[in-house]
Amino acid sequence: MRLQRTRNAKKGIFYGTLSNMYSILMPFVMRTVLLYTLGVEYLGLNSLFASVLEVLNLAELGVGSAMVYSMYKPIAEDDYHRICATMRLYRRYYRIIGLVVCAAGLALAPFLPKLIHADLPADVNLYALYFLYLGATVLSYWLFAYKNCLLGAYQRRDVYSKIAIASNTLKYVLQILALLLTHNFYLYILAILLSQIANNIVTSMVADRMFPGLRPRHELPREEVKAINGRVRDLFIQKIGGIIGSNYGTLIISSFLGLVPLAMYQNYFYVLSLPIALSNVVFASCLAGIGNSLLTESPEKNLRDLRTLSALSGWVAAVCCCGLLVLYQPFITMWVGEGLLLPMRVPLLFIASFYLALYGSVLSIYKDAAGIWHNDRFRPFCAAVAGAVFSLLLVRPLGVCGVLIGSITSTVCVSLPWLARNVFTTIFRGGLRSFFHYTIKNAFITLIACGLCFLCCAPLPSGGLLWFTVKGLIALVVPNVLLFFCYRTSDEFSLLLTIAKNVFKR
Repeated sequence: MRLQRTRNAKKGIFYGTLSNMYSILMPFVMRTVLLYTLGVEYLGLNSLFASVLEVLNLAELGVGSAMVYSMYKPIAEDDYHRICATMRLYRRYYRIIGLVVCAAGLALAPFLPKLIHADLPADVNLYALYFLYLGATVLSYWLFAYKNCLLGAYQRRDVYSKIAIASNTLKYVLQILALLLTHNFYLYILAILLSQIANNIVTSMVADRMFPGLRPRHELPREEVKAINGRVRDLFIQKIGGIIGSNYGTLIISSFLGLVPLAMYQNYFYVLSLPIALSNVVFASCLAGIGNSLLTESPEKNLRDLRTLSALSGWVAAVCCCGLLVLYQPFITMWVGEGLLLPMRVPLLFIASFYLALYGSVLSIYKDAAGIWHNDRFRPFCAAVAGAVFSLLLVRPLGVCGVLIGSITSTVCVSLPWLARNVFTTIFRGGLRSFFHYTIKNAFITLIACGLCFLCCAPLPSGGLLWFTVKGLIALVVPNVLLFFCYRTSDEFSLLLTIAKNVFKR
């Protein structure tokens, strides 16, 4: 079966963008309400629990991606017997994962006080809150979670995005009511549990209606189960490093600096999460289409698609970096006040981290779509260990900046070179040098664009919504004009322009 890749990707990007903008903007509202009703310590506590539970989700790592990848070929061949058998195996895995997460969560409970350096609110029962978080995580695996693989494999993430908007609306309404009417943090957390249950049940009902003949039944051949287990094992080794890499900063800051510095750090991270989420929508919506394309299209066509996606990523990265440079500090000031403002060197480091992450996402999407997890399995773990070591060495003398510098160092020295080599030697067998040259060129253009934006905005007043808007317009116009003159004659720009025209026409 040839998926309608472009059409599904457009729908996925559109609805995924709505869902991610909603799920990014609303947490700003929630963090604001939480800050002004309960205090900054609760912000840090909320971030800490989210990181701890994400680490516990290590049990899932590899299963979802491996099962979706295993469905690409049966879907392309209309082999419904294998699709149903894969679903049954997926259901079995998720039941086991729920048990593992529950057991690991219970084992970790006695060590919770060690993760908080200071600032724990006096009226908080740490264990009661933790078990509410744990319950939401465990139930997310036991309640029909295996049916999500159908929406991903058939490239219908637009449907999942619609469901996410509805379930998140339920969660945010309940949380706002809990904070404004009762000032009760326990009810705030309970809303997460209720919305997770609603999300899984609705997703199951929608998947049953969209794919009425697909049910978890039959058995896969032993050889195929063995191959899937191998992919799961490789993905687990690979993604364990990714989870550690995305959470060691939170745990180190909480353990060494306390909940208030953690809350300030997370405020900056939440601002950064908006452009990250929007870019991830594009990549996630293209994943199934790229996986299908790697099976049905020529290597030349796939390499051309990679270059086009890289050009889009570089363009978006440059515009976002300019916007973050001139708007980061003013937005934090308007949002939470000058009292929770960090020095300018912190947002500069966040911007550098964002730029590197966006370039890594392009390569990661092809790596995941091609299923080359075995070659890549040790890279994230080694990068995470290196970043954690650097951060531990630097956190005491440099504070939050030390954690960010540790992360950037591991990305530049370990993660990106290793990932690029795996993609260009395994999938395309060439093109690494030209990709490297393009990356350096775009980084140089991005630096020039950021410098021009800074020079244009430096003389302007720092406060007020009017000047915030003016700076935003400058950050939007300057990099786009510069990038247009630099890339207007390239093949990738011509293809991107054609795609953009088709999207707007639709």
